[in-house]
Amino acid sequence: MGWLDAIGWPKTPEPEQRMITAIPGIERPGFDWAAITSLNGIELPIVTTDSALTVPAVLAAVSFLSRSLASLPLHAYRSTQAGGEKISGGIETLIHEAPNSEWTAFKLRQHFWQQVFLGGRGMLWIERAGSNITGLYPIDPTKVTIKRDGMGRTSYQVDGKVYPAADVIDVPFMLRANGLDHYSPIVLGAKAIQLALSMSEYGAKFFAGGGVPPLALTGPMPAGPEAMKRALADVQRSIDAAKGSDKPLFPIPPGYELKPVGFDPDKGQMTDARRFSVEEIARIYGLPPVFLQDLTHGTFSNTEQQDLHLVKHLLSQWAEALEEEMNLKLFGQRNGNRYVEHNMDGLLRGDFKTRMEGLARAVQTAILTPDEARTLENRPAMGGNADKLFMQGATMPIDAPEPAEPVAPEPEAPEPEAPEPEQPDPEGGEEIDGT
Repeated sequence: MGWLDAIGWPKTPEPEQRMITAIPGIERPGFDWAAITSLNGIELPIVTTDSALTVPAVLAAVSFLSRSLASLPLHAYRSTQAGGEKISGGIETLIHEAPNSEWTAFKLRQHFWQQVFLGGRGMLWIERAGSNITGLYPIDPTKVTIKRDGMGRTSYQVDGKVYPAADVIDVPFMLRANGLDHYSPIVLGAKAIQLALSMSEYGAKFFAGGGVPPLALTGPMPAGPEAMKRALADVQRSIDAAKGSDKPLFPIPPGYELKPVGFDPDKGQMTDARRFSVEEIARIYGLPPVFLQDLTHGTFSNTEQQDLHLVKHLLSQWAEALEEEMNLKLFGQRNGNRYVEHNMDGLLRGDFKTRMEGLARAVQTAILTPDEARTLENRPAMGGNADKLFMQGATMPIDAPEPAEPVAPEPEAPEPEAPEPEQPDPEGGEEIDGT
């Protein structure tokens, strides 16, 4: 007797025990809500990079982001007093055209960003010949070991070779607290991806079975385990025969009934759940759902705003991450006023009307010369006046004095009229006096 009994504390009632009828040869487990509701012993699909790509939303997100960032024009510039001046040859060829003899610039950067959005890290090795940069090559992040020595210097070990941090372009998806290891978006969003995989697998099995859910046979059960097995085998053969024929009917012994076991996919809101999984995966990558082909809540106005959101709050941030990493590793901490930069205007290549309106406004406001605008459209320069800046004539500084009102000129005095000349006789003769 404990002290709770001494003060009269009510006892916890014993759990009710119910007898379960046993059938020889047939296991009858106890009453387990967790087992009945499928919350016990669940084996969710294992999420790997390859299995995650079988989810359409993940595939769409990774391919869309990697292609969009790789398609942005990337150029090298030098800062001058007159502004940024594009560098020609050398480093410009490596980052804009061909980083090495095997890869194009688009192919290399697309592969780089795929590693970022799948495994969580993209890496490039900088090949040098003395002080000159001769090539950029991809590195498999799964084969890299990153270490930091006692002096705080970071090194990358790949297949037994050690590279200093200055020779490796490294952009992680998200760094851990130690500043070396990283998080993968696939690992961070594993639960949402598992849910999408489970629903895809369930739907595939459901429709592969002809849309027939798991069934339970109710009615007088035969005695003995062998008779039970024979009865179940007979029902299974009837179902298989109906699936293999064109007739959707099969006989059932009198007094028996087939009832579905589990939840109806419609009542379980499977369609809504799959649509919600698209939104969850879009959140992992910070993508507006419209770019994963989900226009459930899309309208003309909010789709346009999502387009702006994509550039301002997603693409520009990742572009900045690569630009700063390349500026540091290619040109050093003291870069000599050299830098690389993406041209975000490349996203407008498919919008001819907006592109032309923007160029026309830039020319009319003396931001671009006509020749500079033609260069952006890959058209030859015309020279002459096309190489000059133009400004609308009505434009003037805000602090300019107001022009004086024009003075009306005084009216001139009219000239005196000249006398009319005498008109000669039309017959050309003189008048003769006949008297």
